[in-house]
Amino acid sequence: MRTFLISFALLSGLLNRDLVHAQTSPTFTYTSKNVMIPMRDGVRLFTSIFVPSQHQDDLPFLMTRTPYDAVQSHDPSHNDYIKDMASEGYIFVFQDIRGRNKSEGRYEMLRPSLINGQVGIDESTDTYDTIDWLLKNIVGNNGKVGMYGISYDGWTTLMGIIRPHPALKAASPQASPADMFLGDDFHHNGAFRLSYSFEYAFSQEASKTDTLFPFNYYDTFDWYLQLGPLSNVNGKYFHSTLPSWNNFVKHPNYDGFWQRQSATARLSSNNVPILNVAGWWDQEDFYGPLSIYQALEKIDKDKINQLVIGPWHHGQWAYWLGEKLGNINFNSNTGETFRKEIQAPWFAYHLKGKGKGFTSEAVVFQTGSNRWQHYDKWPPAAMRVKNLYIHANGKLSFTKPTNKNDAYDYYISDPSHPVPYRNRPIEPTNSKDSRWRAWLTEDQRFVKDRPDVLSWQTDPLEDDLTVTGRILANLYAATSGSDADWIVKLIDVYPENIPVEPTMGGYELMVANEVFRGRYRKSFESPQPIKPNQVNLYPIDLHQIDHVFKKGHRVMVQVQSSWFPLIDRNPQSYVPSIFTAKQSDYKSAIHKISRSERFPTHIQLQVTE
Repeated sequence: MRTFLISFALLSGLLNRDLVHAQTSPTFTYTSKNVMIPMRDGVRLFTSIFVPSQHQDDLPFLMTRTPYDAVQSHDPSHNDYIKDMASEGYIFVFQDIRGRNKSEGRYEMLRPSLINGQVGIDESTDTYDTIDWLLKNIVGNNGKVGMYGISYDGWTTLMGIIRPHPALKAASPQASPADMFLGDDFHHNGAFRLSYSFEYAFSQEASKTDTLFPFNYYDTFDWYLQLGPLSNVNGKYFHSTLPSWNNFVKHPNYDGFWQRQSATARLSSNNVPILNVAGWWDQEDFYGPLSIYQALEKIDKDKINQLVIGPWHHGQWAYWLGEKLGNINFNSNTGETFRKEIQAPWFAYHLKGKGKGFTSEAVVFQTGSNRWQHYDKWPPAAMRVKNLYIHANGKLSFTKPTNKNDAYDYYISDPSHPVPYRNRPIEPTNSKDSRWRAWLTEDQRFVKDRPDVLSWQTDPLEDDLTVTGRILANLYAATSGSDADWIVKLIDVYPENIPVEPTMGGYELMVANEVFRGRYRKSFESPQPIKPNQVNLYPIDLHQIDHVFKKGHRVMVQVQSSWFPLIDRNPQSYVPSIFTAKQSDYKSAIHKISRSERFPTHIQLQVTE
């Protein structure tokens, strides 16, 4: 949500206008009106409706439900995200979800959906009631509704299809979170995403409208380090007033609270065409859209589940040209391509019966080669598995180690000197000048000389290496402590001499990464301490890529045990809950990464020959 959502930070970013400007006159002009739509329990939701001022045909609705202030919605004909659809005419609907901004009722972040015949309200019932009211009260509609949205708005779109209104004919959940403990905004594999969660909880729950936490440091790395143990958050700042933070503290493991919020667990059937959208460098919700797509694939009897993945940060396809991200150029306006050639035709096909939509199961931008690829399924089936093994002296190769001895590399991880997750200074996540959006593409050489980061790399590649599909890190590791975090990064290392782009010489581009909290190696529900100095296998899902490591480049793997303050510091001495850990629990530990025949740490790749 920008935070896990396209949130207020993106909305404020729009005001900077470093984005795409409308350059053509709209076919329609729109007039707007605001209404309060009653739900089944009597609560009324603020809704802003934009209708083409002159249209002869009955039109479908396109709806977004948001916690980010519907009243600020732009005229669709001047909103870069949807102007290509607005030019041919829809009735656009923007609604505040209950309890936010001008809507009545009580706000509950990621309100769990009703199950097992429960009676009550959730985002699905509010969507159903809204659609029903629109059909009956807005003249000139054709009886069809589409939903779309990014991040939290993508999640509300997904909730709309769980028990859909019969008029819902197309839905595009974009960068939607799926599971907040396993892989989205608040945790990754049980590791708590501190800075994001802290700042997002405050922005959403300190008042009914978005607000930024008043940091007294520009570099929040220093602020979070001086914060000390997580128990100081309520003691010094929130004072148990923020429901989300209180839930983080009460539910440190993958219990029923988190499981009830899981979106994929609710997807038991579907008859609504779905367009899932993800960004390769989405700094908030990359796990979500891929997990949702995969869950829908299991029940996709009518072949109506489709996927788009582009070279984007969170929501970049909506308002930016998408020709680059950070220092990485893609040689085409990928955001415009999505809006004009994918999103607009897809909705026109399903809501207006125009054209063919698009026929591929998955449309994916292949990085490295910088070209769009079309696949019959994702990931593609015809891939060959190859393992990249770590060796002595920082070497990485496809040859399995033959060392019979207990060979390993090691480092000392000190919680009082954690590894920054990106170049400092680390601005507040959603501040005006924050570099949060592009941090996943930052040059990883900034950690090159840290003794608590291990690196291995191949020789320069003699041919292009195309990796398409799932990536799994099989990490054989031991620690002198009783808990540890393991961060694994897959990196494309550019040649030192690049005549066309000399500033990219030696650049280290991270193309896949993930963190795993060691206590959850056997179960996310029931954590266990790690036996000191015992080698354990940690299979860490690095998710999926479609990337070409070009001839002359190198492939690098890095391992470290802190990523601060994105991830909270692991005390490295086991405590039942890190949220109640004391300062004295935080201890240095020696971590060993094995590279022997018996314990061959390696990265499993799916490659194209």
